[in-house]
Amino acid sequence: MDTGLRDLLREIYEFGEAHDQGRSNKMEKMRNVTPETGALLALLVGATSARRVLEVGTSNGYSTLWLADAVRPLGGSVTTLEFLPAKAELARANFGRAGLGDLITLIEGDAGDHLRSQPIGSYEFIFLDSDRTEYPTWWPDLQRVLVPGGLIVVDNLLSHAAEIQPFIDRVAGTEGYQSLQLPVGLGVQLIFRELT
Repeated sequence: MDTGLRDLLREIYEFGEAHDQGRSNKMEKMRNVTPETGALLALLVGATSARRVLEVGTSNGYSTLWLADAVRPLGGSVTTLEFLPAKAELARANFGRAGLGDLITLIEGDAGDHLRSQPIGSYEFIFLDSDRTEYPTWWPDLQRVLVPGGLIVVDNLLSHAAEIQPFIDRVAGTEGYQSLQLPVGLGVQLIFRELT
């Protein structure tokens, strides 16, 4: 990662932290991942050589930029989904500032609709950082769009454990998937789709 992007990421993260102070409405908050989680996402994309990446929950694009920088040397791309137009506008501006806009497709709208519309095996890497109560409903489509050998990363495992537990339980009851919990940032769950 070059110095310019690192400085921009620091600026975006600090903006998000300052913006979220004192706001009680979670929809207004940026709720960015921690820098450690961003670095983990980039490392995992590189380690798995994932070229087709989906992010559910763009916010202001902080985590998207970590992902886009990671797919750049692989010749890959990131599709990111955001429901709120104001956040999508912020994200687009940040993508332009980073010079990574050509690697990112930002789709405004309902994540469930997007997942249902995608063909089998559309993505090699999926990052979930959105409405956690929807994850169990999305699970059939997440399975369908993830390639064998693909990876799903779920944020907020520790910070919102009660909200995520129904999804974790549903994944645990599905054959052909391995899961691992990591105490990075606010807690992440790695879900690996086995090759057979």
